[in-house]
Amino acid sequence: MGMTGSDSIHGVSGINVTPLIDVLLVLLVIFMVIVPVTPRGLSSAAPQPARHSSPREDTIVVQVDPGPDGTLQYRINQTPLPKAELQGRLTGIFAARQQKVMFVKADPAIEYAGVSEVVDIAHRASVETVGLLTPGLERAR
Repeated sequence: MGMTGSDSIHGVSGINVTPLIDVLLVLLVIFMVIVPVTPRGLSSAAPQPARHSSPREDTIVVQVDPGPDGTLQYRINQTPLPKAELQGRLTGIFAARQQKVMFVKADPAIEYAGVSEVVDIAHRASVETVGLLTPGLERAR
């Protein structure tokens, strides 16, 4: 009788990857649970119908209108001012106020980039809530 080699000598020489895959799946689940899914963007609120027939005197409305030469013109409660003075004037207005709420009213012909620039200026001037007014809906009332 001769002795022949058995199959155990020529066994599997590769690494067992099953435990590695199990560890990777557990880590994947952990990271999926840990990473919060937070929405990014501007928060918004739907406009509510007016309770009073006349607007309050302390409401701040920044109007953005196209100028005759194609540049944007800015007004705070019908008072015209250049864009460079907008942040300083808003900071002065909202420095002593409890409620830091203002509205932006823009002409429909203006691109949204011009309106978002005013919203950014308002946030830098410590305004907490910025509402957007739509001139078309305002005329319908």
